Amino acid sequence: MLHFPLWKKTLIWLVCALGVVMAMPNMWYAQVERANDARVLAEETGAEPGADAALWPEFMPSRLMNLGLDLRGGAHLLVEVQLEDVYAERLEGFWPEVLSTLRPLREEIGTIRRQASNPDELVVRIGNPAAMDTALTALRDLTRPVASLTGVGTTDYVVSQAGDTDIVITLSDVEKQATDDRTMQQSLEIVRRRVDESGTREPTIQRQGQERILIQVPGASSAQEVIDLIGTTAKLTFNPVVRRTTDATERAGVGNVIYPSVDEPGVFYVLERRPVVSGEQLVDAQPTFQENRPVVSFRFNGAGGRAFSEYTAQNIGSPFAIVLDEEVISAPVIQSHISGGAGIITGRFDPAETTRLAILLRAGALPAELVVLEQRTIGPELGADSIEAGRLATMIAFAAVLVFMFLAYGTFGLFANVALILNVALIMGLLSAIGATLTLPGIAGIVLTVGMAVDANVLVFERIREELKRAKGPARAIELGYEKAFSAIIDANITTFIAAVILFAIGSGPVRGFSVTLGIGIITSVFTAVFVTRLIVATWYNIRRPKTVTI
Repeated sequence: MLHFPLWKKTLIWLVCALGVVMAMPNMWYAQVERANDARVLAEETGAEPGADAALWPEFMPSRLMNLGLDLRGGAHLLVEVQLEDVYAERLEGFWPEVLSTLRPLREEIGTIRRQASNPDELVVRIGNPAAMDTALTALRDLTRPVASLTGVGTTDYVVSQAGDTDIVITLSDVEKQATDDRTMQQSLEIVRRRVDESGTREPTIQRQGQERILIQVPGASSAQEVIDLIGTTAKLTFNPVVRRTTDATERAGVGNVIYPSVDEPGVFYVLERRPVVSGEQLVDAQPTFQENRPVVSFRFNGAGGRAFSEYTAQNIGSPFAIVLDEEVISAPVIQSHISGGAGIITGRFDPAETTRLAILLRAGALPAELVVLEQRTIGPELGADSIEAGRLATMIAFAAVLVFMFLAYGTFGLFANVALILNVALIMGLLSAIGATLTLPGIAGIVLTVGMAVDANVLVFERIREELKRAKGPARAIELGYEKAFSAIIDANITTFIAAVILFAIGSGPVRGFSVTLGIGIITSVFTAVFVTRLIVATWYNIRRPKTVTI
């Protein structure tokens, strides 16, 4: 139909105008970004916005496409999670339960001693070999079934006999697999929270294989900056002090550990392995100052606060250690009962270190150590070169398509060119509106869309040509051209859109960037071909009323 009701015309042009307005900030990317950063800083600090805030009007849309690592520069890391560390922690946490279960049976089983063993096993020696079956039965009652489809009929711990007096406890294979999955999910979430709290835009954090994590942080000045932020486990514990020593080789004893002091070089602390309170019970941590010294204030949850309060009440005059990543950062003597579940961490910190430590503690402790396998820093100059190359490729493709359409279809080709310009604006506007990340493959998707966008118009114009050859009038030929080409346009674009969805679902990184721009480009191409170009042709025809049409 060559007649459009007023509401439909208004709606089509409003959509086009909105797309153009949303895309505009990307034409002045640097100054809009500076203006946005200045306004965010003013909101966070409560200060007046700086001069940069005036670089872009507040009444204008200011959302930008996020630039990916290959366009903006930044840090690329591939890290491996040391999953075996978690097995040792699980067994360490299981030891108090083992001890409390066997103690009531001491008259029958005799002495109970923990033996030195590999990190992935717990070895307990009893004094009476004749009571081995009793001890095994009691410990096997502690195990629980594994809650998974593959773990039907298995338990989380395997309790077995080794020799006449030793009992060996290990994690079952199914429980190890479940633990690995939980550890990877927790590590991904904590890394993401740490990077997000640092204010980085649109980082890419994805699992690679069974025990690796890919981290890409656009805008980071170096890979080491990211390693310093995420590479620390930030495991905070409060442990009772057994004694101080200057001998790093001194045996700590079963159930104890020996850690170096940060503030006292050459001094080591022997601590009880089991902490009184751990960082997992922290609910907040903030950098602050006390007596003009940078410190970190912290606050526990209800359970942690009660445990901390009870311990300090019962151990006035005794030292206790604040341990961060197996280093004693402070070992104060408890002067009085500390209630309320709050305190401070002091040390030889500067303000930047207290800020970083507070971020790490708020985000939580990594469940296992991260080992960096690969690191790269991509400079902003390389990103600028990529942007310029992508811009040049897009402009060449755009110009070539515009020229071809005009030479091939004349006036109708000009109409298609107008729709193509609006199509690109709609793509940029949608990418900005949803906060998508534009990568170099994403630019390739836009270039491909520019070529594909005229396909629908080519189908329509060729159908109109055929109808004109059959001696149909101009109005009827145009109507039939759009009606008969519609199904072909929809079929072709739906199949390509399905491919884009599949790429997004199973792809990662650059592949997803390509699929996003391709999928959005397909939607805008169909809209501009079916509605915008048709509206322009109808408007032209209703004004000119030509007796003949030449395509």
